[in-house]
This record gives sequence, structure tokens and C-alpha cells, in this order.
Amino acid sequence: MELTWHGHSTWHVDVDGTTFLIDPFFDNPHTDLEPEDVETPDYLLLTHGHADHIADVDAFTDATLVAVPEMTAFMQDEHGFEDAIGMNLGGTTECGDAFVTMHRADHTNGLNTSYENEIGVPAGFVISDERPSQDEDDGATAFYHAGDTALMSDMIDVIAPFLQPDAAALPCGDHFTMGPWQAAVAADWLGVDHVFPMHYDTFPPIEIDVQDFVDEVEKTGTDADVHVLDGDESYTLE
Repeated sequence: MELTWHGHSTWHVDVDGTTFLIDPFFDNPHTDLEPEDVETPDYLLLTHGHADHIADVDAFTDATLVAVPEMTAFMQDEHGFEDAIGMNLGGTTECGDAFVTMHRADHTNGLNTSYENEIGVPAGFVISDERPSQDEDDGATAFYHAGDTALMSDMIDVIAPFLQPDAAALPCGDHFTMGPWQAAVAADWLGVDHVFPMHYDTFPPIEIDVQDFVDEVEKTGTDADVHVLDGDESYTLE
């Protein structure tokens, strides 16, 4: 599984040739790419409707959209997506050679600049190369994109024991999401081997010293490796 961070919360994930793009927003200081520079993925995953997560959806309308039903309906009506999978919290759907499980994120979900429209609940995604089950498969690989979220007990009570992610991308910029220390607790609760910070240093309220996140993860005593990626840098998860 190849993971590429394009800054903010925008990730490209390749699972055995099935490709995903999550929360396309390329107007951020961590990437040199324009949306048209990015090959259309097989699936476009949206965690919620805030502008810094959906700004560049129009460049990827040929992808199959995956989001909560309220989001997919709006995107089909207003942005012209033809193919969409409307799913909801707790559900798993098969996407090519991968499986996508949707989980809640503790956040808000107003749409457009003034947040005048509610558009369903915010979410996070676990992308795995095997369908989640109670049978522990040491060969399975799973990546958790937490979306915009606060620290929540579901991370230790549900996501870690049952969805068993190997790696997690966690927002750590504070103000709108978890800050460094709460994101570090999340990394510990999730029991992952690999952690990637995201949703930081994009605009003033979320500017941090990312080393604070690295230090806070170390303080938890977890064995997780923290990977601070440069924009458009990839990591192969095995």
C-alpha cells in the first residue's frame, strides 16, 4: 500500500493498483501540484464538506465518489459526479481491490464558506486490503485517515481492536482539531505502527512546530514510528 501526502488532509492511496484520493485541497503550502497535475483516481473519498477538504472536487468528477449519502447527493447535483457510493458510519464497501470502512469523526460539517448548509455527519476512513472481520489476519494492511476529529474514545474502544489499522494519518494542528498532545494520545490508543501528522501549517490558526507532535508521541511510550512527510512525499506501507 503506497501512501502519498499532498499537504493538509489530502492523501493519495494505492492498494494493489486501486487508487484513492482523499479530501482534495491543493491550495496549501505543502504541495507544488495543481489538481490537473494529479491523475484521476478510481475513488474520491470525502470526509466532510468544509472548503479545505472539497475545494478541488471539480477536477476529479470522473472518479467514483465515496461519502455519506447527503454529501454524495449534493456532489452529484451540484458538481456533476455520475458515479457515487453513498455509505454511512460503520459501513464497509468494496472498492476495487480494497475495502473502505467509514467511521465517525468528532467535528462539524457545514458546507460552503458561510457553513450555511448541513451535509450529513463528518467521517474518517479505514482503507484495507482485506475485509475487516473478527478473524485476525496478520497479512492484512490497513490505513486510517481520521478526517478532522477531536480525540474520541472510539479510537481505543472500536477502531484499534476491531478495524486494526497499521498506520494512521492524524490531524494535529489544533484549534479546529486535535493538537499535538491529543493527537499523540490518539496514536497511542490506536496501537498503530506508523503515524503521519496532517492538517497543520496550512493557515495561521493551525501553525505548529510539528516536532511537538513527535515529542508528544514519544512521551506516550508507544512504539509507533512518526513519519513527518514532505508535501507530495510517499511512504510504502507493508
